[in-house]
Amino acid sequence: MEKVVILGTGIAGLTAAIYTARANLSPLVISGNEDGGQLTLTTDVENFPGFPDGIQGPELITITKKQAARFGARFKIDFVTGITKSNHHFKLLLSGETIITESIIITTGASARWLGIPSEEKYKGRGVTTCATCDGAFFKNKEVVVIGGGDSAMEESQFLTKFATKVTVIHRKDSFKASKIMQNRFFKNKKCAVIWDSEVQEIIGDGKKVTAVKIKNLNTGKMTAVKTDGVFLAIGHIPNTSFLSGLVDVDSQGYIKTDRFTKTNVPGIFAAGDVQDTRYRQAITAAGSGCQAAMEVEKYLAEKE
Repeated sequence: MEKVVILGTGIAGLTAAIYTARANLSPLVISGNEDGGQLTLTTDVENFPGFPDGIQGPELITITKKQAARFGARFKIDFVTGITKSNHHFKLLLSGETIITESIIITTGASARWLGIPSEEKYKGRGVTTCATCDGAFFKNKEVVVIGGGDSAMEESQFLTKFATKVTVIHRKDSFKASKIMQNRFFKNKKCAVIWDSEVQEIIGDGKKVTAVKIKNLNTGKMTAVKTDGVFLAIGHIPNTSFLSGLVDVDSQGYIKTDRFTKTNVPGIFAAGDVQDTRYRQAITAAGSGCQAAMEVEKYLAEKE
């Protein structure tokens, strides 16, 4: 039987792995569908303490994973399809086996939200993407659009200007919700433009690649075709909690409910990072909550003995 299993290898899960490993709990960390979490889709991380010149998101994940492994954390590439509670332990159903553990830290994060239109699915990977870091280089000397209005949309836009000749943000409101510093960077960049009060209705292509998007002005109802070679989605995230099937309490959006000590309503199950954070969703707050969850697990297991 495992002492603790950590679900997710983002910065929250890896921080929890460091703390539980140093407490001699030999944590088993399961990667899930998105190994490394959202930081692997991020370029320059400028606001994580200890890196005055910034650090690349994937690099931050890599070195944190090495740090956890140094203290005895074990890693498994797999995903959990279900969890059941049995007496004072839990059974985790994986793709090919069952694992029994005394405690669980859920750090499964949140996945990118899609538009949900048929043409989006048709051109996914052929011009439609949620990852500028992954796919930006494919759009060198081309024009692209970014859908969204938060910090993610601003960051994606700035990164894409390294390759694209023009980056147009399409936002359904008349102002951005992004932080002021991110907005300032956006508006100062001559390659960036914005279309306000508009929503993408259809993604147009030639069967092989994207050629334009059809947008609707939400004030006038007017439909317009905007030429583009790529569509980058930055419209929020969906918490990865569907596999829990009602095991723990979640809010109306699916985020796990925890108290101020990262405890869920089920003793022995804790949650940290973006899977339970509806407000901040920063790397440093995810790491902090991962630390909290690990210390609470250590306390929980000690009290059980």
